[in-house]
Amino acid sequence: MDMLSSRLKAEEPMAIGALAAEFGVSRSTLTRDIALLRDRGLPVDADRGRGGGVRVASTWGVGRLNLDYREAVDLLVSLAVAEQTRSPILMANLAPIRRKLMASFSANSRNRINQLKARILIGGPTSASVISTYVPPKPRVVEPLHEAFLTMQVAQITYSDGEGRRTKRVIEPQYLLLNYPVWYVLAYDPGRQAIRTFRCDRLQAPQQLGETFRLRGVADFRVGLESFDIIVP
Repeated sequence: MDMLSSRLKAEEPMAIGALAAEFGVSRSTLTRDIALLRDRGLPVDADRGRGGGVRVASTWGVGRLNLDYREAVDLLVSLAVAEQTRSPILMANLAPIRRKLMASFSANSRNRINQLKARILIGGPTSASVISTYVPPKPRVVEPLHEAFLTMQVAQITYSDGEGRRTKRVIEPQYLLLNYPVWYVLAYDPGRQAIRTFRCDRLQAPQQLGETFRLRGVADFRVGLESFDIIVP
């Protein structure tokens, strides 16, 4: 079905008979598969008459965007962040966009994504004192940290505190918190058996250790969140 869907997204119309021969199926089988694609929301047009062809409707545009699972998750998380900031300009169309993206996932994947969204917390804008020392983290830091957070993997990091002292830590990146524009990791430190908060721009060399962790309730991070004006029941 995926190959047929991709073939129909070509610009030119294709005859049913030629397509059936290309895929090695009967005309009736191909017609049934096209009907299934229509049921899934792909707008397939058919030209009438002998020799007529089929193609995706000329008005179809956004459907050409092909996202893999990680890309779609990133987009959904970005939408969740935008929703939680409650921007009056952006809010009008975010809900239908999110619904359409979610509809493309299986039920199991939707459950995983909803859990992931619940692990993204939004606070207020950061303070002037934090902004004065903030430097946007580089992709080589963000990408492995993002992967560890997404897959719930224990990670080793090098962390620089406010005085510039560096320490190596092993953490469970449980939640992410945005105090715009600064991101924080709310983590459990198994070595110290304690909850810790780390500024992402002070992280260096995150490495996954090949061990997964269990998700802790956000209430476990209540004390740390109070400093960000986030009240956890």
